[in-house]
Amino acid sequence: MPGMTNPRARWFGLVFISIAVALIIVDSTIVNVAIPSIVKDLGITSTQVQWVQESYTLVFAALLLVFGSLADRYGRRRMLVIGVMIFALASVLAAFAPTGDLLIASRVVQGVGGAMVLPTTLSLINATFRGRERGIAFAVWGSTIGGMVAVGPLLGGWLTTYYSWRWAFGINVPFGILIVVGTLAFVVESKDPDARRVDVVGAILSVVASASLVFGLIEGRSYGWWTVATAPVIGGWTWPYSISPIPFAFAIALLAGALYVWWGLRRQKRGEPTLLAFSLFRIPSFRNGNIAAMIVSLGEFGIVLSLPLWLQNVLGYDALQTGFVLLALAIGSFVASGFAGAFGHRVSPVTIVRVGLVAEIIGVAGLGVTISATASWLTIVPFLFVYGFGVGLATAQLTGVVLRDVPVERSGQGSGTSSTSRQIGSALGIAILGTILFTSTSSLLDARLSDDGVPSSARTSIVNAVVDSAGSAIPALEAQSATIANDARTAFSDATRFAAFSAAGFLVLGFLATLRLGSGSAEAAVRRPDEAGVVEAEPRS
Repeated sequence: MPGMTNPRARWFGLVFISIAVALIIVDSTIVNVAIPSIVKDLGITSTQVQWVQESYTLVFAALLLVFGSLADRYGRRRMLVIGVMIFALASVLAAFAPTGDLLIASRVVQGVGGAMVLPTTLSLINATFRGRERGIAFAVWGSTIGGMVAVGPLLGGWLTTYYSWRWAFGINVPFGILIVVGTLAFVVESKDPDARRVDVVGAILSVVASASLVFGLIEGRSYGWWTVATAPVIGGWTWPYSISPIPFAFAIALLAGALYVWWGLRRQKRGEPTLLAFSLFRIPSFRNGNIAAMIVSLGEFGIVLSLPLWLQNVLGYDALQTGFVLLALAIGSFVASGFAGAFGHRVSPVTIVRVGLVAEIIGVAGLGVTISATASWLTIVPFLFVYGFGVGLATAQLTGVVLRDVPVERSGQGSGTSSTSRQIGSALGIAILGTILFTSTSSLLDARLSDDGVPSSARTSIVNAVVDSAGSAIPALEAQSATIANDARTAFSDATRFAAFSAAGFLVLGFLATLRLGSGSAEAAVRRPDEAGVVEAEPRS
């Protein structure tokens, strides 16, 4: 294999592949800490706050399979370089965005670039490394993801506090240049000579299904879940029906999803290429691992939206202090990578995944118990560390479990499917937990203000101000009334607790899903000696 002729170049290439992963993962988390500053500067609403995150994650998830397949056909290194360039250029647009809508549009373009990067990094590793080396490479890749989830907020906090939130996007440009140069110098091109044309119809159906589902989850509290609360307005056109558009969005998502599966199975029976590798789902580790990965990601990354908002708007920390608090996540993840390295040859990957999920559940549930309007960083840092430790264990090992039995020539589709499962879970997590956070804040604050005898019209004004600003209006309420400000801090804290407990619940479901992964050692019925002399699982159908 060409990528294995120069061992030193191979490992240098892994460094730049990991930096590329770090770039897109950092960007998905760095914005969390900067959000309060963005709200103040651009005046965006809580719905736009969700879309600043969701637009990136949604496009990212919707296009992963497309670019995974294109990378197999046209070259994985080439796709990685193009994706990084698009990502860097979109970061420049985001850094100079004058309005919330233009920032969201820039995030959409960033999502396109990110979707070109992530599946190619996985498939390049899968095609370049073998045996124990592949395990080490996946551990580096997974630990990078786990660590960057928290390093992003720290970096974003530093840039936001001492410079501007705009530098949270501008920092991507020099890193992008470094990645492009390093990839071209040390990463060997890899492609599938038998790859065929991409399933365009399937791609469109997958985008429609995921976009309409997330739209419904995010906009339901604004437009109404069944009857219209606020009629959508597009240009000069206003929604004319009493029924909210949200049920229609969910119906479109269901129909497009069903058509996507039907279309893919139909093409597969005719021997035509499909966007999703349906035949790979015959591999138990791939099928069950993807289900677990989606559920786990739903619980893992959704909570990261609410914590920075709570730390800054309720506890009064600045962006940099918030980043330092969340650094406990990164420390836990890095400790986990050492733990996995020490015990990985003694314990099955599936066992490590389960241990990681138990740690995540304890960490997130512990946050739910300790979060309050009077909490301090000392009470939450231990649970963030435990949570990060779990993320570091589960992320790397689950990826290896999912792709272990996938043939190298199908690595693009396999890694694209694996990444899509995670990103769909992350997108749903942001949508669902964000909706829980803001809906709970609204109802809890309204109830507390009512108990204090605040008139209905004033209650509505205060609740809308707090919710629409994603909590950024809370500090300003102190000048109006200490009681009202305390009510707002308590309501937002309780809502954050509900989001944490909800995330823990999804992680429990993810843990239960891993019970179908077996022991992790007996899933391959046939074994063959690897090129490096290491026994490796042969894919089975």
